[in-house]
Amino acid sequence: MKITLLCVLIGVVSAAVSATITAFFVRRREEKRLGEYQDRILQTQRDEVQSIYRTMRGWRHDYHNHMQKINAHLKMNQVEEVMNYLTQLEEDLDSIDIAIRTGNVALDAIVSSKVTVAKKKEIDVNLKAKVPEKLTVSEVDICAILGNLIDNAVAACERMKKEDRRFIRIYIGIFKEQLYLSVTNSTAEKVRKSPKSFFRADMGEHGHGLRRIDQLVAKYNGYVNRKNEPGVFATEIMLPQ
Repeated sequence: MKITLLCVLIGVVSAAVSATITAFFVRRREEKRLGEYQDRILQTQRDEVQSIYRTMRGWRHDYHNHMQKINAHLKMNQVEEVMNYLTQLEEDLDSIDIAIRTGNVALDAIVSSKVTVAKKKEIDVNLKAKVPEKLTVSEVDICAILGNLIDNAVAACERMKKEDRRFIRIYIGIFKEQLYLSVTNSTAEKVRKSPKSFFRADMGEHGHGLRRIDQLVAKYNGYVNRKNEPGVFATEIMLPQ
């Protein structure tokens, strides 16, 4: 009897240890997958920002050439040619616009690049952002949070029909000594869903992005609130400042 009971106890302990070890490796595998996903996101963001700045440097380098061409046309009274050339330059500048001024250089870069991508996809973007020059949240983390938020919003808008109104509203500011981030976007969903449903395994990179956001917010003991209504998805984040 004692031997049987001992065997049962050993079996229970072994099962518990096995379950603990399995859970540990599953968690480590998930963390590794999230880390790899985040690395891809950050690399994409760096590439986007670097592309914008390379284009800006090139445009500035060619500034005198542009002026010489315009002056040459004007000297020959070729007004129409000047107007066409200025239109081309304006389109070029629109593609590298970093007119967004949040107060923080890192946020200026990441938000500008993401908003530019959204507008190219014919998504209406409304933005209001004002923050201190220095933030307690690291620039890498805040860019990762905002990058994931806006990427998910753009992806949701892309799943909508083009004839439907596709929009993203972004607000970044200081509220009650907290860094407050809000991203609201239109969606194709017509039925209200629980925010937890977006963490399903079949949600792919969207789900990974949400989990990464939660990880980073938890790192600063912050707060995340998600709201899902028919046609609209909103995320609010507050981080200590």
